[in-house]
Amino acid sequence: MTTQPTALDTYLQRLPLILDKIEALRQLANDHFGHDPEAIHWGHVGDLGRVEQALDELLSILNGQPK
Repeated sequence: MTTQPTALDTYLQRLPLILDKIEALRQLANDHFGHDPEAIHWGHVGDLGRVEQALDELLSILNGQPK
């Protein structure tokens, strides 16, 4: 007999995966996302702007509040 996972089971399985990705993002940020700080250009700034916007959208989803 197989049982279906509950929403809580699946939620708890996904949580550590998300935390791992947050930590990977933190490590990348600590290393300037692999860029030489002396060679940063406006393209890098634009990339970070898009990342910031995506993170704002995620936070608004999880907070249940519009930006």
